Amino acid sequence: MAARGFPYTDLKDFLAALERAGELRRVSVPVDPTLEISAVVTRTVRAGGPALLFERPTRGEMPVAINLFGTEKRMAMALGVDSLDEIGERIGALVKPELPVGWSGIREGLGKVMQLKSVPPRKVKTAPCQQVVYRGDGVDLNRLPGLQVWPGDGGIFHNFGLTHTKHPETGKRNLGLYRLQQHSRNTLGMHWQIHKDSTAHHAVAERLGQRLPVAIAIGCDPVVSYAASAPLPGDIDEYLFAGFLRGERVEMVDCLTVPLQVPAHAQVVLEGYLEPGERLPEGPFGDHTGFYTPVEPFPVLHIETMTMQRDPVYHSIITSKPPQEDHGLGKATERIFQPLLKLLIPDIVDYDLPAAGVFHNCAIVSIRKRYPKHAQKVMNAIWGAHLMSLTKLIVIVDEDCDVHDYNEVAFRAFGNVDYARDLLLTEGPVDHLDHASYQQFWGGKAGIDATRKLPSEGYTRGWPEEMSMSPEVVSLVDKRWKEYGI
Repeated sequence: MAARGFPYTDLKDFLAALERAGELRRVSVPVDPTLEISAVVTRTVRAGGPALLFERPTRGEMPVAINLFGTEKRMAMALGVDSLDEIGERIGALVKPELPVGWSGIREGLGKVMQLKSVPPRKVKTAPCQQVVYRGDGVDLNRLPGLQVWPGDGGIFHNFGLTHTKHPETGKRNLGLYRLQQHSRNTLGMHWQIHKDSTAHHAVAERLGQRLPVAIAIGCDPVVSYAASAPLPGDIDEYLFAGFLRGERVEMVDCLTVPLQVPAHAQVVLEGYLEPGERLPEGPFGDHTGFYTPVEPFPVLHIETMTMQRDPVYHSIITSKPPQEDHGLGKATERIFQPLLKLLIPDIVDYDLPAAGVFHNCAIVSIRKRYPKHAQKVMNAIWGAHLMSLTKLIVIVDEDCDVHDYNEVAFRAFGNVDYARDLLLTEGPVDHLDHASYQQFWGGKAGIDATRKLPSEGYTRGWPEEMSMSPEVVSLVDKRWKEYGI
């Protein structure tokens, strides 16, 4: 069931919905975007608290909206549902049963969903995001209350800028979410990682000796903001996906100075170019891993035009070790993409990406085990599945184990495993931000088979029966519970 007021016109509309639902608090006193906002938000997130609107940041010219997606309830509100599973169920119903399994099935499945819903973006001629325009010397990023989140950060960062690029040869658009370090009043460091599509666009532009146009939208409606973080196949347009989630087309407008389109209802838009071959040191930055990522050379965006709504609201996010606001975004991806992962790997019953594993370090997977080494087959399939390939630890359990009950998972993983036989070690790609791997971008991985073992796997002792109370006694105790006086 869609939330009241969904789909939201823009960020301000979503903030109003949060406030009506008692999910937003306004902070009316001055608060410093350097460290102080971060400390307030981190304490709020860890207390399960509300979204926050800092109305008087001591730097910048607009209020700061933050912690919008910090709980599964607010994430569901952002996507217009009561439960994040609803979207996955909608997708699952549309893509079954005639599509092929495997990666082509995922691509065709998403394509079918978009085609059925007919929700491509719609171009408009005028847009609220261009109500105020600054060009040339008028461009000043200090108008924005960018955050320094941790004491060791290399400066001010803009953490929720939706980055738009096009493939220089095919024209295929990409929307991504990358941190942006402010180098000067009109330059930003583009921290796009090695596995990201925009990195590929930039590599092609440099090979051709061309500048790469870039547009960054800050403060979009929550569905578009989520779509920028979603791990879509490269040939699925993020705005088509956002249209499906919204149930109506996203309005887009041509940028004023670069050949790109941006959401018409964004709060702020930055337009500019990357010069081929140019790099500047970027970082350090306290990331969602809980550690500072080191200084590395990254491309530099030269901003030529800055547009915004009248009275804009600046949107950002805090990164730290879990729990943090990105929990809602990660759980949304887990639930929305479950039917598509099952299309790729039909053996999967359910899966969970623990927030403590920052959503790519660990996957807990339940299967309906049917043959010897079935768990190992699923492990290898996951390591071959798009960005799931970055998973460092996979724990496979039987279908009667609730993958979201970490105590039950731990009971199986600690007790059902002979680590001389049930541990699979391998090597492969890891996340760009992984600090534990001895080599950047690749490292060791482990798979744990915590399923019941079969005689055909060499287990000849006869797997024991797990204890459980008889249903009759459970029913009796339920009926007499008050009598016991406990």
